Amino acid sequence: MAKVLAVLSSGHKDTENNYETGWWAEELFAPMEILQNAGHQVDLASPKGGKPTLDQVSLMEEYDPEGKYKKMYESGLADNTTALSDVDASAYDVVFVVGGHGAMYDLAESETLHKIINDVYDNGNIVSAVCHGPAPLVFTKRPDGQSIIAGLDVTGYPEAVEPEGLPEILPFSLEGKMSEVANYTADEKVVWGNEQVLTGRDPFSAEALGDELVKALANRSQQEN
Repeated sequence: MAKVLAVLSSGHKDTENNYETGWWAEELFAPMEILQNAGHQVDLASPKGGKPTLDQVSLMEEYDPEGKYKKMYESGLADNTTALSDVDASAYDVVFVVGGHGAMYDLAESETLHKIINDVYDNGNIVSAVCHGPAPLVFTKRPDGQSIIAGLDVTGYPEAVEPEGLPEILPFSLEGKMSEVANYTADEKVVWGNEQVLTGRDPFSAEALGDELVKALANRSQQEN
């Protein structure tokens, strides 16, 4: 059994623009279900700890037609997260940054999260993120001062499909920032940059990312045995 740390935004509220966001339901629950069904443990963390803010748009019928993720959310599966400052990174085989626009605000430049990501990576383990979740990877610097994704093949939420008007109030362009340091593509659902770095494009890539993590963990287990 591997241990996976799923990191969620605590949420962001912009009263001036009447905008509130947080983490995205499918991007947590789809990989979580796949990983747990494979026998792995998934723990949750967020900057503030406690119950993080969900982006309610992610429960709309367009994104959750069967109401599956709404039921999972209302069951309390994501009500209790550990504060990032209390996380022991050495306990985890995978760190997984969940998307939602909230990641652009309170996760992207979190030095506490950067340290967790670097510690997991330095232990030879897997760093993964989906949709807007790769935002903190851009700003996670290695000892040489380069981003952890520098020069790697990566994906994330494409600029062209951002909701109308939203790019103007976001702190930065995810695609733009990723393209500055890495080989960004919007053409693939999931991309392995190397054997330790995995990124997913959008909510509809969440299952594929979960599957890739399960495969990678199975391969590592076989190699160890």
